[in-house]
Amino acid sequence: MASQPDDTKAAKVNSDDSALIRELALLLDETSLTEIEIERAGLRVRVARNISIAASMPGSYQPHAAAPVAAPVAVADIAKHPGVVPSPMVGTAYWASEPGAKPFIEVGSRVAVGQTLLIIEAMKTMNQIPSTRAGTVTQILVEDGQPVEFGEPLVIIE
Repeated sequence: MASQPDDTKAAKVNSDDSALIRELALLLDETSLTEIEIERAGLRVRVARNISIAASMPGSYQPHAAAPVAAPVAVADIAKHPGVVPSPMVGTAYWASEPGAKPFIEVGSRVAVGQTLLIIEAMKTMNQIPSTRAGTVTQILVEDGQPVEFGEPLVIIE
């Protein structure tokens, strides 16, 4: 005949597990960690939390453009410009190969197809962003060291 599980023993294990999870959750809050995992006596517990960080820019923020613009151009219009070079990834844009070095391009620079326009650092990897067309750089739409999103306009070449 099969034996029935001891309900008091199961309740104690569940109570101990709940206490451990609560303790780990408090540890996450105290240390500002997003995830913690432990394994004890064959029991593995992982506690994680999702943190969404929203970057915001002040309403008065204007991207640096050395070339004067006659009228403000809407971001949607810039994204549809035939000479726009969009960001192929999320990361941080840099104008030069290292701090203090000469920038790859400046407003008014002539560029050839495949020439490096800037670098985007993503996951500790420096990715060169090549020109997709030959022409003259008319606008640089990102600041040096600025975070960029996928598809965000970086440079306009005419």
